[in-house]
Amino acid sequence: MRKGFEDKLKDLNQYLVEMGMLVEKAIDLTHKGLIMQNVEFAEEAIKYDQDIDDLEKEIEDMCLKLLLLHHPVARDLRVISAALKMITDMERIGDQCADISEIIIIMAGQTYIKDLEDIPKMAAAASKMVTNAIDAYVKQDLKLARKVRRDDDEVDRLFLLVKKDLTDLIHADPNNIGQAVDLLMVAKYFERIGDHAENIAEWVEFSITGNYKKLKKTTT
Repeated sequence: MRKGFEDKLKDLNQYLVEMGMLVEKAIDLTHKGLIMQNVEFAEEAIKYDQDIDDLEKEIEDMCLKLLLLHHPVARDLRVISAALKMITDMERIGDQCADISEIIIIMAGQTYIKDLEDIPKMAAAASKMVTNAIDAYVKQDLKLARKVRRDDDEVDRLFLLVKKDLTDLIHADPNNIGQAVDLLMVAKYFERIGDHAENIAEWVEFSITGNYKKLKKTTT
């Protein structure tokens, strides 16, 4: 009985890794679509959102079956409960990549009003946070989970830089306001992705230690 349960937990880990890879791919396509102004990449990222949604449902079903059939306790229960929470954050990351991609499509053909150096940095940092958070869960690595939480500070710092730059551009020329608002929304979505990755890391820490900390508030 225990062997069968452990095998199913391994399957759960594999599904979570797969979902994490889909999320990383969506972020990567969104990132490339933004800097290259590539509508095809943006449209592909939107399609990945549906794949992420579908996998969320599969993992949710797997977790509920584990809870109902095996009645796990202690750490096993925390691991499954954390997985249920984590997939919600990953699904929302997929939503935010789709939201960014829709803005990319709207801005297609426009000349950017500023260098996008800091926004791609946000995308890369947020994607790495997601990767590390999933890896921390699979390996039950508390140190790595806590690193993810610290790394969100860099994403927040970059967001404030982007916000200031765009605000300055609006003040310098009101004609910049339309695209500035679009780029600010893009940056805000990447900042939220970092928040969701931090939430995932919080759930990893809960699965390992049993300690629950208040998660950062995020919106879809």
